[in-house]
Amino acid sequence: MKIITSISQMQSTANALRAAGKSIGFVPTMGFFHAGHLSLMEAARQDGHTVVVSIFVNPIQFGPGEDFATYPRDLDNDSRLAKEAGVDILFVPQTSEMYPKQYQTSVVVKGLTETLCGRFRPGHFEGVTTVVAKLFSIVKPHVAYFGQKDFQQLVVIRRMVQDLNLDIQIKGLPTVREKDGLAMSSRNVYLSPEERQAALCLYRSICRARQMREEEGIREVRKIIADIQKIMSLEPLVKPQYIEICHPETLQALEYIEEAALLAMAVYVGKTRLIDNCFL
Repeated sequence: MKIITSISQMQSTANALRAAGKSIGFVPTMGFFHAGHLSLMEAARQDGHTVVVSIFVNPIQFGPGEDFATYPRDLDNDSRLAKEAGVDILFVPQTSEMYPKQYQTSVVVKGLTETLCGRFRPGHFEGVTTVVAKLFSIVKPHVAYFGQKDFQQLVVIRRMVQDLNLDIQIKGLPTVREKDGLAMSSRNVYLSPEERQAALCLYRSICRARQMREEEGIREVRKIIADIQKIMSLEPLVKPQYIEICHPETLQALEYIEEAALLAMAVYVGKTRLIDNCFL
């Protein structure tokens, strides 16, 4: 596995791969790998690509008071895991090169970023789309892989790619969960043992919502959300930020489930913000 830290070197390497007829499968990450990240790398490898993984904790997608400074980092372990996963190139750019002093450009997707997490994290998705657009320009992938746990991010990036006519296929892969159902997240490391148990209310909420929709035939969104609120109210360490059922493409809130719908949730467990979702 080759480790590249220079943008120009990554670009020239990508150009050489393309000139040689190689396809590039790209997994953009902020590092501190878990099984969810590794599943994306494995998918890219199984699809037959030259696998490029980036590690960059992107400062412009963190708001004031968020955890940029304390976000978990472990480059040595990440490098080991990436190598074991069959990654060909690990791209680790420096913040000073990604955002030099005179940097003035951003990429904004409207509409889709104004719902769900976007209501509570102003500027977050502008930071995400800007850094992903830059990484796409640097790595030049044919296919990019994202997890569905960050479902709004996935929808926003697909819209950006479509609107800007970027010749990149976006693949979304299912959320990877712990054995007890908790969605894997780098931020899970923040949780105390008591908070870790309390966080399971997210998965219990998903199971109950699926039961109501698929087994009991309930279509009224307010009834499903009410049951989820009851589940979360039993956990004093959990403070919901939002619980919504929306259209999976427009992300607009629904009152009644006609066909496909997305249950999306964000909660604080202690001081840690966790998100989860599922299709109904």
